[in-house]
Amino acid sequence: MTAGPILFARYAYPPNALGYCGPADSGALLEYAAGPVSDAGLAALARQFSGAWPYLTLIAAANRYADPLAEAVVEAYWLGGPLLERIPARLLAAHVVDRFADRIGGSPADLAELALSGGRAHHNFHVFAVYPWVGLLRAGHVEEPMRVLDSCRIRWGRVLSVHSGLAEVESQPLCWTGRELTLGPARIASVRSAVPVCVGDVVSLHWDWVCDRLTDRQLRALRGYTLHHLELVNHRVEHSGPALALGTG
Repeated sequence: MTAGPILFARYAYPPNALGYCGPADSGALLEYAAGPVSDAGLAALARQFSGAWPYLTLIAAANRYADPLAEAVVEAYWLGGPLLERIPARLLAAHVVDRFADRIGGSPADLAELALSGGRAHHNFHVFAVYPWVGLLRAGHVEEPMRVLDSCRIRWGRVLSVHSGLAEVESQPLCWTGRELTLGPARIASVRSAVPVCVGDVVSLHWDWVCDRLTDRQLRALRGYTLHHLELVNHRVEHSGPALALGTG
């Protein structure tokens, strides 16, 4: 079992190190990600993630957790799980419009409709539905939106080898058909790791980092919530146009 704040640090560090979201002190976050120390300093860093923290507080409040960094809450946000199913759709819609509508160029009504049409308080909902990148794809801009969408989503893969501090991981990338996002044929990438990994491990990835090893239950959750939200943005609402990019944490 991993303490919730440390688990948060493992997933939040990669975009933070790239300067996309959260506080400037990525070195401190990396130290926390290595564990085992979890203290008030880590909680203070977590509260500075303007993308993730509002979802954690929503998940915690809806499930009567006093601590937004409780392990079950953190896992639900990054990977998925039953805590997300206990959040009423109207509450999620009101929450994302209140927290994020003023930082995108699209319509708050479109954002609310995505939440009401089946969105969940999951990181991949934020990446696919709240960020402007799917709208940019539909406007004809492909290379940069695809790079960010595929890197920023939480994805899964299998470790093929470990050497020189890097892991070779096979995973399915996102593909853009010209009309919708799909998962493409598996490919291999060299990534760094926040945790020790072995050949054969199934792991979660965020940007160019392995965040954690996944159990079968966690893999089913991540796969299910990913496919669910791809279906949502592909078919439920024509989420429009170029928008002002949010931070990508």
